[in-house]
Amino acid sequence: MNKVISTERIPVKMWLNDLEESALKQAENLANLPFSFKHVALMPDAHFGYGMPIGGVLATKGVVIPNAVGVDIGCGMCAMKTNIDDLDSDNLKKIMSGIRKRIPLGFSKHANPQSENYMQQLKKLPEVIERHYANALHQLGTLGGGNHFIEIQYGSDGCIWVMIHSGSRNLGKQVADHYNKIAKHLNEKWHSQVPASWDLAFLPIETKEAKEYLEAMQYCVDYALANRKLMMERVKESFTDVLNQDFECSEIINIAHNYAAWENHFKEDVIVHRKGATSARGGETGIIPGSQGTKSYIVEGLGNPQSFHSCSHGAGRKMGRKQAQRELDLKEEINRLDKKGILHAIRGKKDLDEAAGAYKDIDVVMDNQKDLVKILVELEPLAVVKG
Repeated sequence: MNKVISTERIPVKMWLNDLEESALKQAENLANLPFSFKHVALMPDAHFGYGMPIGGVLATKGVVIPNAVGVDIGCGMCAMKTNIDDLDSDNLKKIMSGIRKRIPLGFSKHANPQSENYMQQLKKLPEVIERHYANALHQLGTLGGGNHFIEIQYGSDGCIWVMIHSGSRNLGKQVADHYNKIAKHLNEKWHSQVPASWDLAFLPIETKEAKEYLEAMQYCVDYALANRKLMMERVKESFTDVLNQDFECSEIINIAHNYAAWENHFKEDVIVHRKGATSARGGETGIIPGSQGTKSYIVEGLGNPQSFHSCSHGAGRKMGRKQAQRELDLKEEINRLDKKGILHAIRGKKDLDEAAGAYKDIDVVMDNQKDLVKILVELEPLAVVKG
């Protein structure tokens, strides 16, 4: 832990020194909520978000806050280790081409609905899920945009790995927006003391709205995992087509970083909101990606109670998207990747929002959380597909 702020109702504990003022203000808002528990934890990748800093961990007593989970519910990482120890450039390019053919990127989706067998089967779907279910079938197995990616990597264990970052697509956004709108309406009706400007409208856990949100949220978490699993299947197909042989893979490692869950901390049952943060219980295997062109890590959680058994979900932005497009040098960012021989996704100025220069130094991020995780495998990027 790097710093503790003790000026608010409860402390803010930080695992970084480079937090911008706007994100610090959001953290102070969290600390002053009447139902916040023990302290607020900010991971080393923390930066300004909507209502709550991304990279934040908040435990609450008796309420759930939709904006403390965010719009991409269940967004997270999957990683898979192969028994392949080398890939030449030609095969790598062919595999990446196969991935692009099989997996729609950005706003694209499948022309045909994917099998319902991948979807969680409930006797009765939450109403907001039911309204968007048909579209969700077309978006299953698609990457999305923003910072989502598929990356082929070489591990310090001598093996080729595949890593995928994606979430619940439009389904999660619809659920988040729907219940945040309800929470705002109810908070106004109740004359809540939480200022509307904080964007932290809450639902008391005993209300039907909170129960409905938690059920719909969990559905989105499961959908996001199904989405990543289906993409991983399509990636494996691309490998098999090019290599003309079967190959062995490990079980998929999966970790979500946008969700809320009942957990026991400091001997009390609380709802832990992780927004851009991942679980790091003692012995738990996790994934911490770097930025495009930098190392990623397979880690083991150390179960630090001060972080609510959490760690960072990545490197974390140091520039907003528009700022990166304005200020970063396109040639410099392309050269940075070309020098390493990485097949990358930076072509023009608009791609600079996902350049390595827009993100914090992953080495510093990892050093700041040595008390949260230990590194098991270092992963060097070989090729990346961006949404």
